[in-house]
Amino acid sequence: MLELNEQGLRDRAAWEAAGYALPRFDRAEMLRETERAPRWVHFGAGNIFKAFQAVEAQKLLDSGLLRSGVVAVERAASPEKIASYAEHDNLTVLVTLKSDGSVEKTVVGSIAEVRWLLSADKAETARLREVFTAPSLQLASFTITEKGYRTDGAEGDLAAGPGGAESYWGRVAALLFARWQVNAAPLAMVSMDNCSHNGDKLRDAVLYFARGWAERGLVPEGFVAYLTEKVSFPWTMIDKITPAPDAAVAELLRADGLALASSVTERGTHIAPFVNAEESEYLVVEDDFPNGRPPLEQTGVLFTDRDTVSRAERMKVCTCLNPLHTALAVSGCLLGYTRISEEMKDPELVRLVRGVGYDEGLPVVTDPGVIDPRAFLDTVVNVRVPNPFLPDTPQRIATDTSQKIPIRFGETIRSYAEQPGRDVTALTCIPLAIALWLRYLLAVDDALRPFACSPDPMLGELQGLLSGVRVGTPESVSDALLAPILSNQSLFTVDLVELGLAPKIGGMLRELLAGPGAVRATLKKYTADMP
Repeated sequence: MLELNEQGLRDRAAWEAAGYALPRFDRAEMLRETERAPRWVHFGAGNIFKAFQAVEAQKLLDSGLLRSGVVAVERAASPEKIASYAEHDNLTVLVTLKSDGSVEKTVVGSIAEVRWLLSADKAETARLREVFTAPSLQLASFTITEKGYRTDGAEGDLAAGPGGAESYWGRVAALLFARWQVNAAPLAMVSMDNCSHNGDKLRDAVLYFARGWAERGLVPEGFVAYLTEKVSFPWTMIDKITPAPDAAVAELLRADGLALASSVTERGTHIAPFVNAEESEYLVVEDDFPNGRPPLEQTGVLFTDRDTVSRAERMKVCTCLNPLHTALAVSGCLLGYTRISEEMKDPELVRLVRGVGYDEGLPVVTDPGVIDPRAFLDTVVNVRVPNPFLPDTPQRIATDTSQKIPIRFGETIRSYAEQPGRDVTALTCIPLAIALWLRYLLAVDDALRPFACSPDPMLGELQGLLSGVRVGTPESVSDALLAPILSNQSLFTVDLVELGLAPKIGGMLRELLAGPGAVRATLKKYTADMP
């Protein structure tokens, strides 16, 4: 039996015989060094962190280029999470699922501590404050999803001040205030979330509280100056598919003799001592670290200027990956798929995503220079998304679609509208993907079976606007009914009614509503002549 804890790792021969790569560094020394002089704290210790950033840290530890580990910060403690981390001594297993069917199994031991941001425990709060005020701390990175940067609902913290903050961003701002009070040491606050201009979202969330407190006389103006002058908020582009821990992967690990337990919290978070992910990964980072940084370029991270990061992010999010994923997600839910890879065996869906990427996206792509867009897209279409061993689902990717639509489709539409010689109304695949999303919001699949839409902060509002639409009754959709949605610039970054795309999208939606099988028939119609 392989036990995933410090004691169990002492039997290195058994682990290696089962095909696991183990940490090569002295973990006891790493723990001591992290306690003495932490360099890296990470907020949001989810799947992407455990499969990517924690692994990059381990590579540096193994090569002697980093001595301290990562202090991971979770939002709030739960009995399940506390038990899992304690049982496994903060160790996890990364299972890399390759498109040829082979797997790599790596025990990741770079997480030195796990802290709880919203804890009421004084000792817990004190240790997190100690980490954040350490002069040695160089970066605080974040993977908390795009919606995690919202500050609405936390207005009470503005009156409470740093000492009484109870919200996520109020607590983060309070930690920065403590750092300013103790030593005003510089720091890089680094969002590594999959969203546009992520550094600005992080900066805005922090400054919302800092400026609010300063206006109320709860903190000196010097704190705001510190944040704007000595704290950086670099932009990044990140890309690595990390689905929720999969039951088939768990069985693979159990077959190796690994003792596993997993659970799901009340918030729906999967807790497991392993993470499964694809092999491909990209991280492009604006090199703005005022207190220095770990040498992550040695692990393949690309450090560059802000403009290049922006172009890389736009290339991926607007053209080469994310729009394809969203088109597959909503279509897959309508057609009854439960695996993204299975969708890539569907000729109509393959033609749809190729149309979104190659035909409509690449002509207006922003070439970042550090990554070739066509080569990136080729890998996505031919290797990454069809990977049958990667257990990703359309239902997962359909989560928060309203928050993704602006950048995934809106920016390409904007490019067509703004670039001379391009006709935005000539687009077909992107309008069809939007129409499919509207059809998806009705929560009835192509066989007229009801399904549950994935969580989305605008789901109730959008379904309310579409409440009069009925499958089997195409005439229930009118231009006036769709106008509040298609003219909403927060959804699309542009007004689709004003641009003249509303009639095309509305017409496609009416075709999708014709009755059972209408989704398939509409896909066939619009992709029939595509390669």
